[in-house]
Amino acid sequence: MFDSLRKHLEQVIEISDQEFDEFCGLLSPQKFKKRAILIRPGDLVQSEFYVVSGCLQVVHTSENGDESILQFAIEDWWVSDFAAFFNGTRARLTVSCIEDSTVLELNKNYLEELYGRIPKFERFFRIKLTGAFVALYERIQNGLEKNSTERYQEFCETYPNIEQRVPNYKIASYLGIKPESLSRIRRELQEKT
Repeated sequence: MFDSLRKHLEQVIEISDQEFDEFCGLLSPQKFKKRAILIRPGDLVQSEFYVVSGCLQVVHTSENGDESILQFAIEDWWVSDFAAFFNGTRARLTVSCIEDSTVLELNKNYLEELYGRIPKFERFFRIKLTGAFVALYERIQNGLEKNSTERYQEFCETYPNIEQRVPNYKIASYLGIKPESLSRIRRELQEKT
């Protein structure tokens, strides 16, 4: 369980066995069944989650009940309602499991203490946050500049093999298109190959 985490960390920072053990001591392994909800709107968000296995989603629900998927989180991804996590506000999003999932929960208070003891972890999370920020802006720009087919192709690059794991209507929601449009796009791409 922790081997993938160590590789994930070492893509960004070098850590000793002692530093890794100290970090792992702050994590709480959790197993969730498909459809389990980790964060609900209104929750005080005190944790972020590293995905060991499974697939989760971050969903915004409008006042009239329409759902939009903002993010999928697969292995080696971090997930939370990050606005609430960083701002100390109540959650506006739902984080739930699409598949049975195993995550490592990291409490915000432990994280702040860790930054003081081992500053390189602050660097790690700053780099991960910067990457997420850039990816979010690219996603917004792609929504403005690219057509549905191009967005779908980029989605497949970002989330390889996820189509076997996630229902089509969820992928369509993420892309901001109707499921019928997604089916048409796939047909057209298959015909070209």
